[in-house]
Amino acid sequence: MRSTRSIGRLLDSPWPRSGAAALAGALPVLAFPAPALWWFAYVALVPWIALARTAPTGRRAALDGWCGGVGFMLAVHHWLLPSLHVFIFLIAALLGALWAPWGLLVRRFLGGTPSPGRASAALLVLPSAWLVVELVRSWQGLGGPWGMLGSTQWQVGPALRLASVGGVWLLSFLVVAVNVALTVLISVRASRVPAVASLIATAAATSAAYAWAPRADVDGRARIAVVQPGVYDGPEQRFAREESLTRQLAGRNVDLIVWGESSVGHDLGDRPDLARRIAALARQTGAEILVNVDARRSDRPGIYKSSVLVGPDGPTGDRYDKMRLVPFGEYIPARALLGWATSVGKAAGEDRHRGSEQVVMNAGRLKLGPLVCFETAFPDMGRHLTEDGADILLGQSATSSFQHSWAPEQHASLAALRAAETGRPMVHATLTGVSAVYGPDGERVGPRLGTGASAARVYDVPLAHGVTPYVRHGDWPVGGALLVLAVLGVTEGVRTLRPRRTGPEPLVPHARTARASPARPVR
Repeated sequence: MRSTRSIGRLLDSPWPRSGAAALAGALPVLAFPAPALWWFAYVALVPWIALARTAPTGRRAALDGWCGGVGFMLAVHHWLLPSLHVFIFLIAALLGALWAPWGLLVRRFLGGTPSPGRASAALLVLPSAWLVVELVRSWQGLGGPWGMLGSTQWQVGPALRLASVGGVWLLSFLVVAVNVALTVLISVRASRVPAVASLIATAAATSAAYAWAPRADVDGRARIAVVQPGVYDGPEQRFAREESLTRQLAGRNVDLIVWGESSVGHDLGDRPDLARRIAALARQTGAEILVNVDARRSDRPGIYKSSVLVGPDGPTGDRYDKMRLVPFGEYIPARALLGWATSVGKAAGEDRHRGSEQVVMNAGRLKLGPLVCFETAFPDMGRHLTEDGADILLGQSATSSFQHSWAPEQHASLAALRAAETGRPMVHATLTGVSAVYGPDGERVGPRLGTGASAARVYDVPLAHGVTPYVRHGDWPVGGALLVLAVLGVTEGVRTLRPRRTGPEPLVPHARTARASPARPVR
């Protein structure tokens, strides 16, 4: 009892409380790879929600939301610290502010002793508000959708089925809803019945969606080879290793060979000798090769990151230029203002140029949907490629700058979600690991190539061509969340503008004199 009171007094102090909120916001990172404690995601938000609901004022609740958001962003992106230095704290502070309204809503619906009605509404409003936060920060200019809460469920079969219905958005909503229900169950005795009822309803709805979601019907197979050279100092040494590993695939009857991001350091128009060497590999192996060129283009100004398909006769003409670039890593936003970032971190010395549209490539009997590195985090890009007819999604990545961090594991896990969302297999090919392949249901195919591997591996990849509900209906959970918040805004606005009811003047008994007789009015 005494220790509980001590903690309570400590949380009454502004700075310790802010630190506690930041720590509570950081807890969900344990559910992401590399720890990958997926089950922890369903309880990780409880301390943060419990803290915000006890805030003495709305301002303090907003601050709890902000501090928790800062902790969340720092934890999920901590591996960027060696590259961004002080910028990581600035970015976390700016994006953490997105959770300030969420903290306010937590107090609004769960503060004090909420009625069963308020507690039930919280199970809809708070997950919706979280989804809107994820929507805003998913904008490419703000860093993209890295660390979406639903992506912690990438290795859970039933969750992957739900991703085919509503994408990673539906998983985020589900995870937050369970956290809210558990917080009510633990903290608000009067509302435990609706909390238990909500958990049961969530389980029932989830089970129904799982049972209803169409399964991926495998209707073919393709043999795809991934070439992962490992860590090399320069592009020439890396290319030589890729060449050596690719020769080992001769006679393996592969349909396609995939190299990682920046696997070729020169534009093939400027270096026809490199184009001839890759074409010779295509003839030797009997398969076209998807390489990735990170170089200044010969046919237009600027540096591009491009997926280029090379066949036995050279480049086929199929080329995709990366559209969504990494802020600071591949370009500096408002370079005139923030260009000094190059002096304190590993920021881009020169901005890369963007492509203008997504491309589906033809490689023999296969239609390929290429994505470059950071782009595999965006659910909409995989969905659009599937709508355009892609048989298989291909992510080309390089995370060598973060080789000994959690980044390679986190990045590879995203491919499982994109595969499950679209009902298309996805190949995640990297220079230095982690490389992995996932089937159209999001389940992993064959062994992965870890960060210590330098190898070429062939995967027997199942193909499917059905249309998932997510591909058909898009980001409908986000639309639902926006609708919930719009209804909330209208309701609150009407309540604020509604005039207070004024009843008749209360009856006042006649005043009495000292003799206990009614006072007579003065004439």
